[in-house]
Amino acid sequence: MGFADLMFRAQSVHRAHFDPNRLQLSRLLNIKTGGCPEDCGYCSQSSRNATGLKAGRLMAVEQVVREARKARDGGATRYCMGAAWRSPKDRDMDTLVAMVQAVKALGLETCMTLGMLSDDQADTLAAAGLDYYNHNLDTSERFYPEIVTTRSYADRLDTLARVRAAGIRVCAGGILGLGESAADRIDMIVTLANLPEPPESVPINMLIRMPGTELADADPVDPFDFVRSIALTRILMPRSHVRLTAGRSMMSDELQALCFLAGANSIFVGDTLLTAANPGEDRDAALLRRLGMTAETAG
Repeated sequence: MGFADLMFRAQSVHRAHFDPNRLQLSRLLNIKTGGCPEDCGYCSQSSRNATGLKAGRLMAVEQVVREARKARDGGATRYCMGAAWRSPKDRDMDTLVAMVQAVKALGLETCMTLGMLSDDQADTLAAAGLDYYNHNLDTSERFYPEIVTTRSYADRLDTLARVRAAGIRVCAGGILGLGESAADRIDMIVTLANLPEPPESVPINMLIRMPGTELADADPVDPFDFVRSIALTRILMPRSHVRLTAGRSMMSDELQALCFLAGANSIFVGDTLLTAANPGEDRDAALLRRLGMTAETAG
């Protein structure tokens, strides 16, 4: 299918389910930085990558609430909290529950990404009212062992199944630019679309080549291939929020506009995205004005 035909089909599907001129604004906070024992080749927070990032402690609930309030006042309707863990410790669950409840009390949609979960941990987060749980597949099952060896592809799928069984909505996507083939990108998107219930949220990341990681010198992904992946995600998962996530600081306004045309309808705002740079609120606000787009409102 030609690029113009693909874009037309993706935009047609998008318009059937969403307002094409509205964009969901989300904010991501790193509630526990660094020291992760996993060996993900792209990650600056892995203790196995020589990035110089020091491990931090889990944030206090009060600090998370302060940051969430600022995000809400800045226009965000969705708040995501991420911890650099293989999986959470049971001793931290009470603190995580308090974070979810406090952020929800501000009127924000809540999401967490904490690594693998047990059945009990998923049930506990569901009882706290967590709206979404993020756990990305990263890439295709075939290519996955080239990027991560400390957990299997099946482990990731099992976590998604536990989250879904607990009644939490699923946020799952992947990263482009890891050295994968076009077929790997398609396989990853098809795998997500063919889960028993597709993710309600699908983040599509462009690799940020972090110094000290195994993929610091990876070849950049072709911009048109990136847009094609957004379009395929929209066509195969028409009712999901497709999130244009990591890598936006490297994207031109024109490339981002193409991604929105292809069906992306959510971005992370703010100056940072975990440990990487993000475009910042002023640039994002200016881009939305130029495109005649507005932010979604809560509810």
